[in-house]
Amino acid sequence: MSGTNQRIDGKRLWDSLMAMAEIGATPKGGVKRLTLTEVDKAGRDRFRQWCEALGLTVRVDAIGNMFARREGRDPSRKPVLFGSHLDSQPSGGKFDGALGVIAGLEVMRTLNDLGIATEAPLELVNWTDEEGSRFGHSLMGSGAWAGVYPLPKVYGLTDVDGVTVEQALTAIGYKGPHKAEPFPADAYFELHIEQGPILEKEGKTIGVVTGAQAQVWWDARITGQDSHAGTTPPYARRDALVAAARVIELVDRRMRERGDDGRGTVGFLKVLPNSRNVVPGEVLFSVEFRHPDTAQITHLAETFPAEAKAAIADTGCRLELTELFRFAAQPFDADCVALVQQAADRLGHASRRIVSGAGHDAVYVARRVPAAMIFTPCKDGLSHNEAESILPEEAEAGCQVLFEAVVARANRAL
Repeated sequence: MSGTNQRIDGKRLWDSLMAMAEIGATPKGGVKRLTLTEVDKAGRDRFRQWCEALGLTVRVDAIGNMFARREGRDPSRKPVLFGSHLDSQPSGGKFDGALGVIAGLEVMRTLNDLGIATEAPLELVNWTDEEGSRFGHSLMGSGAWAGVYPLPKVYGLTDVDGVTVEQALTAIGYKGPHKAEPFPADAYFELHIEQGPILEKEGKTIGVVTGAQAQVWWDARITGQDSHAGTTPPYARRDALVAAARVIELVDRRMRERGDDGRGTVGFLKVLPNSRNVVPGEVLFSVEFRHPDTAQITHLAETFPAEAKAAIADTGCRLELTELFRFAAQPFDADCVALVQQAADRLGHASRRIVSGAGHDAVYVARRVPAAMIFTPCKDGLSHNEAESILPEEAEAGCQVLFEAVVARANRAL
């Protein structure tokens, strides 16, 4: 590996990742740090302590986003932001989100170790509730900050116990005094595991992320009729689960028609009354499509509802599809992407351009600030799983690219 003599400390990075993974650790080796819980508070508190030990100034906004600032030589310059999230899925892995935050911390530590003062200020960010696993609304913190979601609406979201976001923020002491709104920033960089198999399969160390896919999500409800499994003949059945199966098969078919770039998923399914001797009378489920081409998602959004209703027309059931959101593909900033590519090349890492299949905080931040992402491989492409795994040298490589890109951006000539 070539490039700079300004090296991050790979062992310190790994040790800190493992220390953060102790908070919410699960028996199978993953983590459970659901957003705005006491476990999340413990992770946030440790992150704050680490930042303040470096002399960084930590501020918290009204949705709980944390910003750790290191001043630059020129206080008039806009800060360069970088980070990710510390919350996890209920059975999440050690690295999803946390890698980007802890690698950002290592960037700050290395700058301190080397006595480097950047021209522009730097701000390391821990975004609130990227996962959406507790309140059902992913990218909550970055979405509120970017103005995608009105704060009062976000505050009113509830978990399964009826606790609101605002109540949860207050309970853990992270409803901050600063406004959750965009402020002038020069750029944003986010390091993340790929959460897919492409980099590992192709033997690439770094993914240079050029943007994120377009998406459309629905909540689906199929209503039929509960009836006795033993006494209801075929002609009298209004089986909501059979109807749902047809829609699910249609999702899979429409995905596969789009080749390797197609994505279509039903990840949530609730059957009512969920009794083995009752014909299901209601099924609730999720439907989503993703694709790098916005036109493909627009087409699906306009045609799928009618196709799904036609697919169940002879079942005697009724389908309701509620579109939750639809957004276009989000390209990242060409100059920021180029800095990531240049860093990977300079360091001698095998890399490839890649489109993010998952949603990340960078997608919403990019609406307000020039942004780019860096991917590292993960074993078998597995994520949102306790078995999620990366190698220490992969974490180190990604962090070094982050360091190079951030410093280059912060020191660029204006």
